[in-house]
Amino acid sequence: MKKKLIFCLIRFLTRLHILTPIRVAKLRFFYVLGRWPDFGNPKDLNEKINWMKFYGDTSMWSLLADKYAVREYVRSKGLGDLLIPLIGKWDSVEEIDWDTLPNQFVMKCNNGTGDVLICKDKTKLDIEKAKEHFNKHLKKKLSIFTGEPHYAKIKPCIIAEQLLDISTQPCSTSLIDYKVWVLSGKPIFIWVTTNRKGYFTDVMSYDTDWKPHPEWSVFTEHYRRQEKLVPRPRCLEQMLEAAQRLSEGQPIARIDLYEVDGKVYFGEITMTSNAGYTDYFTKDMLRWMGDKVQLPIHKS
Repeated sequence: MKKKLIFCLIRFLTRLHILTPIRVAKLRFFYVLGRWPDFGNPKDLNEKINWMKFYGDTSMWSLLADKYAVREYVRSKGLGDLLIPLIGKWDSVEEIDWDTLPNQFVMKCNNGTGDVLICKDKTKLDIEKAKEHFNKHLKKKLSIFTGEPHYAKIKPCIIAEQLLDISTQPCSTSLIDYKVWVLSGKPIFIWVTTNRKGYFTDVMSYDTDWKPHPEWSVFTEHYRRQEKLVPRPRCLEQMLEAAQRLSEGQPIARIDLYEVDGKVYFGEITMTSNAGYTDYFTKDMLRWMGDKVQLPIHKS
């Protein structure tokens, strides 16, 4: 009940534009993690992500977090072959010609989270409901409520990409998501999600030698422990190399990749994983990750 009241207070004060982004971040940190953060002397991963938000060089963050604009960045790194084929891009729902879309596709906002529409059969798609869904998500202002200022500089749009075939994937009813954590330029481990349905998914952390580490995680009803471990991907080394190249110059980055039939595909780049309030790793793990991050010198 106390946490719910804090959450409602944050939302109310944010809507009134009373709170600055850094104050929003501190209150949300306390709300999610149950302790007051020290952004001035950051130690664990979450504190260092938030330090970067407000004191670091975030000049590239809006580009990297933009799911549409980042495609050109991926090409600039010589990794254009990793991009999932783009079907279309629209600035509003009204611009979408649903009749010309293929029977299968994935649609999402370029600046959102949790807004992905996976269409496996357009004849069964409720188009009016889809329109409502994206109209709602286009209006969301993540930058204000989550304390992530870089999202305010992203011009919202909707994109559609080819739906990847997961029929040959092992151990998962959804596309296996290989989230490579790169800290101070080095891939440290891979957080893998499987059997995703809405906000529920099975998870496991694997080191770069593909040894599972359940002790690194806090498993919940939303992030369940993977009972069936994912086999080592055929393209693991390529994934790690791509993640390192895509995160160049960033102290902290999470690079999401897929592997389908022996080919690697790019998902997205996340600079502020879980907005900087990650609670699905243990405190020791978050501190260990923080120790791997060498922050730039802050000039006041």
